[in-house]
Amino acid sequence: MYGTQKDIKHNLFLFVMNGMLFMPAMTLISIATVIPFFLEQLDASTFQIAMAVSMPFICTFMAQPLFGSIASRTKVLHKTFTKILWLQRSIFFIFVLSIPFFSPSVLTWNFLLFWGIFNIFVGSYNVFFTPLMLKLLPPDKRGGIRGIGSAIGAALGVGIATFIPLILNRVAFPYNFMVIFGIGTLFLSVESIMFLLMREHEDVEPRVPMGILQYIKGIPASLRDDAPFRALVLMCTFLVISNALIPYYTVYAVRAFSATESHIATLTGLAVVSAAVGHVIFGFMVDRAGPRVTSIIAACLVISAGILALSTNSLAFLYAAWIFANLGNTCYVVTASLLLDEVTPSGKMPLYVGVLTTISLATSSAVLLLLAPVLENVGFTLLFVTVLVCGVLSLLINLLVFRKHVARRVSA
Repeated sequence: MYGTQKDIKHNLFLFVMNGMLFMPAMTLISIATVIPFFLEQLDASTFQIAMAVSMPFICTFMAQPLFGSIASRTKVLHKTFTKILWLQRSIFFIFVLSIPFFSPSVLTWNFLLFWGIFNIFVGSYNVFFTPLMLKLLPPDKRGGIRGIGSAIGAALGVGIATFIPLILNRVAFPYNFMVIFGIGTLFLSVESIMFLLMREHEDVEPRVPMGILQYIKGIPASLRDDAPFRALVLMCTFLVISNALIPYYTVYAVRAFSATESHIATLTGLAVVSAAVGHVIFGFMVDRAGPRVTSIIAACLVISAGILALSTNSLAFLYAAWIFANLGNTCYVVTASLLLDEVTPSGKMPLYVGVLTTISLATSSAVLLLLAPVLENVGFTLLFVTVLVCGVLSLLINLLVFRKHVARRVSA
């Protein structure tokens, strides 16, 4: 099913390299730290920042039917996926080159335009990456070894994060962000080559081909007819909402504690260290204990982040909450695709990935946009209350509903 042992080793190496390159790239193009700080320097409004934060969710949600349909009809996933990634990164590089030519107010809207286009292509990530990983890697190779690659990438990201304040301070604005985003885009471009080099056989896993309309019609049917999947979507959606709110921590740090470039670098460094540690620990844990255990841990980490952030009004506790929030996010990233593998019928992985992504991102986008004006007027306490509530609800659904449905299916 997975090819020869030589093919498995070859593909595993490329997945490891993918993590090593992707993590540094997203340290530089970070929606949690660098981008909110970039928009603050442009005097963007809270609503514009909320738009930037919510675009990965809104645009991915909108693009799911298109890319889900393409993935379901693609015989060789890695080649199509590579073409999509190259197009995405080429378009964003055009924005990077255009940065010096616009005034701050125009540059804000220009960024939002290209950031939106960039994130439309993000809609392809899960529906291609998850089936590809499940096709090419055996179950005991999907977490730990890949986690090491992401951990190495995160360690590289820590080193890169130390240069962010140097670039911000020593290179004139906006050329400093041109350099930061340009290097990040270069990392992403090299990372996409890893998918092109993968060895994939056309007949490894048959998929049910679906047109766009069929794909859309399949969304309510999959939820209506599949109780374990319905519970999975609900518990994951609450985790995605809490993870989607992480960039607001940076806005809170800037506005409540007057965070500077060095503080932003610290937050970035803590995020990538958390990702490094989390990918290794949760990667090996999910291989041995299974994704149901790590999904519980993800919810507990989110709950801890909410409690810490609400405990005191200090930057030190915000750092601690930030670490737990990023660990929770990493744990969810490691866990989600493997949870899907436990409940997805054969050949329907693109549809089920798309449904989970569509619903969780649509809900997260709505919460992000609704919270923006409220946080502006009420304050950020509501932010951390929301995080705490989402973590508790996800944990309860997991323990009381999802596990019961999965147990019934296993015993049937």
